Amino acid sequence: MTEEENVHLRRTTADLPPTPPDSEDGGPEKAGTEIAASSSTPSFPLPPPTSTPTQVLDPDKKTPDSWLPRDPRLIRLTGVHPFNVEAPLTDLFNEGFLTSPELFYVRNHGYVPNCEDEDVLNWEFSIEGMVEHPIAMTLRDLLDQYEQRTYPITLVCAGNRRKEQNIVRKTKGFSWGAAGVSTALFTGVPLGELIHRAKPKRGARYLCMEGADKLPNGCYGTSVKLNWATDPNKGMMLAHAMNGEMLRPDHGKPLRVVIPGQIGGRSVKWLKRIVITSEPSDNWYHIYDNRVLPTMVSPEEAANNSTWWKDERYAIYDLSTNSAIAQPAHDQQLCLVGSEPVYRVRGYAYGGGGRRVTRVEITLDKGKTWRLANIDYAEDRYREARRQNLCGGVLDLWDHEASFCWCFWNLDISLEELGQSSDIFVRAMDESMNIQPRDMYWSVLGMMNNPWYRVTITKENDYLRFEHPTQPALLPGGWMERVKNAGGNLANGYWGEQIGGEEVPEPVTEAAAAEVKMTKDGLNNLITVDELRKHDKEENPWFVVNGEVYDGTDYLKDHPGGASSITAAAGMDATDEFVAIHSETAKAMLIEHHIGTLDEKGKAALAGEEGQPEVDSEPTAVFLQPRAWRKATLCNKKTVSWDTRIFSFKLDHGEQTLGLPVGQHLMIRLRDPVTREAIIRSYTPISQTTQKGTMDVLVKVYFNTNERKGGKMSQAMDALPVGHFVEFKGPIGKFRYLGHGRCTVNDVERRIKTFIMISGGSGITPIYQVFREIMQERSDDTRCVVLDSNRLLEDILCKEELDAHAKDNHEKCRLMYTLTSAPDGWEGLRGRIAAPLLKEHASRSAHGAGEAMVLVCGPEALEKTVHKALLEDGWKDDDLLFF
Repeated sequence: MTEEENVHLRRTTADLPPTPPDSEDGGPEKAGTEIAASSSTPSFPLPPPTSTPTQVLDPDKKTPDSWLPRDPRLIRLTGVHPFNVEAPLTDLFNEGFLTSPELFYVRNHGYVPNCEDEDVLNWEFSIEGMVEHPIAMTLRDLLDQYEQRTYPITLVCAGNRRKEQNIVRKTKGFSWGAAGVSTALFTGVPLGELIHRAKPKRGARYLCMEGADKLPNGCYGTSVKLNWATDPNKGMMLAHAMNGEMLRPDHGKPLRVVIPGQIGGRSVKWLKRIVITSEPSDNWYHIYDNRVLPTMVSPEEAANNSTWWKDERYAIYDLSTNSAIAQPAHDQQLCLVGSEPVYRVRGYAYGGGGRRVTRVEITLDKGKTWRLANIDYAEDRYREARRQNLCGGVLDLWDHEASFCWCFWNLDISLEELGQSSDIFVRAMDESMNIQPRDMYWSVLGMMNNPWYRVTITKENDYLRFEHPTQPALLPGGWMERVKNAGGNLANGYWGEQIGGEEVPEPVTEAAAAEVKMTKDGLNNLITVDELRKHDKEENPWFVVNGEVYDGTDYLKDHPGGASSITAAAGMDATDEFVAIHSETAKAMLIEHHIGTLDEKGKAALAGEEGQPEVDSEPTAVFLQPRAWRKATLCNKKTVSWDTRIFSFKLDHGEQTLGLPVGQHLMIRLRDPVTREAIIRSYTPISQTTQKGTMDVLVKVYFNTNERKGGKMSQAMDALPVGHFVEFKGPIGKFRYLGHGRCTVNDVERRIKTFIMISGGSGITPIYQVFREIMQERSDDTRCVVLDSNRLLEDILCKEELDAHAKDNHEKCRLMYTLTSAPDGWEGLRGRIAAPLLKEHASRSAHGAGEAMVLVCGPEALEKTVHKALLEDGWKDDDLLFF
């Protein structure tokens, strides 16, 4: 990039005057304090000192973002990838009104598109749809053809403060703290100028935006109302710079939409396309993200009824009025002896839709009385400034009355009053008299959380100790966690505590009723992480689910997934796998194995390992690891039929085998693109166990219909773009075929003469794996009887391969298909697999005792029917194995 081009995008040291010194108390300017205007020092805040990160952090090195340096201070909210982070609240607040790019919060749904510096000016985007003059232009055109403007704008994630909702009852969203908010000087072109040039047609009502990111459900996209985009008072812009420098990759380099006053999810990054339409966006992320569903809608109801998501009344646009306390900080201690007699409590507040915060109020007696805080409206100082060039654009806000930035508030309180109080609350009100509510409005996505912000005060000898509600992500701490762990009901209207010694009845809430109990009453045994890790062996495995410790020793032989499913999690946090895979019944069974609670240090230790379970980067002979998730890249997607795909994944290197014994399975983990909750399912690849460098997984996609909800995992797999990584772990399973009739079940060896193989639908894949191994080994005289059930002829999976093996090995194989909706001329079996069919083709009397085994895999209804019929026919459970 030439220097002439670069001047459009980067700030030189001469562009801005020096940053003013900090205020007297070491943080943002005090209320009423202004910097004297001069030729070298303007009256408004300037960007804080910045240092562009140069090192790629270890957690990113094995992700698609391995090229991208980041600041190590940022707190990761969704494990390693994608990158969703907030700064420590104290660090964010102490930077002042403007936030450096390295501490600015990040919300990514997938990997970051990489636009090299030399390609920035050639970045293309378009405006199309219901317009008379479609526009296709580059960033260079945008810079050359339009006057650049600079605006101070605060962006806020709709999930800001969600951790508080997750403590009360788990939402479908990950745990933001109170630092999902940041402010910067954005430079670009007002969006309305481009829209007017494109000239929308009559009937156009919405502006839809799409980014360049490639995600499991397509690119990220959303929409806003068209008349908002054309209203200069709304301040919407296409921005290419932030605090006077080119946008950094995590913040949308090279071009993004910035929509002041609305949730951050509307400000699309890496902008590629604007489409003018008559209806709101039909993008997956517009529909299934950034909504506040009614509080009575449970996660289960939301998952099973898409009607809730498609109701535009529940979409979020304007931010809600909100505030938080930044000082005192969480866990800060204040000495009552020798300190100044007055302590300054400080924090931030913001409104939505351009509405000004008109008051911030503090209470020390739980809302009985309130006092007004001082407010510093730093945004006004930009309004009062003369028209001038700033950060590569024109700053001229004298006629802009909307408030699009946060404000800082403070209030001096005597130490004596603090010592006599048990908590500090803050609430804010905007100019429409919208005031923060006292109580939480819980919703399934946990967005727009804005009840009074409470910091508790505990007197310990000569010190006051302060506790914030929560700590972000998996970090332990906060009064809400403490109260809940002590048995308090956070939804009781008294912040989970008893007020004034009065016994407060704790109502049975919907939240409490919806939770499956997995712990023993009265068990108060605290377990350290060192104790946990002493039990990381196969003989006596302990594991952790939701912070509770369980002993899996007594269940090793009876676990349906085999002992390896438990031993693989020994000494580790198994919450993701357990919650994603197990039924409510299985969760309830966990009570009898409960032995205690992991202590706070242990939780912190495991939280520090979150998202980093990979093995060393050194090349390994086999890919799968039983105690670590490994990443493989989707390299090909082959469509077998309208609902069936073969996904091919590239392993670490060309000579690497998968490492999956015949008869066993692996786990696949994806993340819900909105909530980041784990989606985990077991699959059996169809590729040969000896195949090197790649593996192939056959997946039948269960789409949503009017009658039923489709498969979460199969639909997520189907939406994966080539080049996206997927996580794998294994092997798992109680069965293993060793060859020549030898197999093991829970490590106990058996010799089998005949396998009765019963499958339905995609359940054929683990059956096929064993069947193929027997058929391929000519000297293996083990017999196979295969009964495969499907609805339609075209539903039969692996039919060509099954038929070929059966034809070549007809002397030791009997292959039968049965269809419930057979076509005319069908010569195979008809009907469902039930007692009559099994009596005829899988009779127990036809096989010697202990010489035959039945392998079953299919839908739950088929497995239950088969199990009942086989037992009635004389088969014993020891001879039946359900994959």
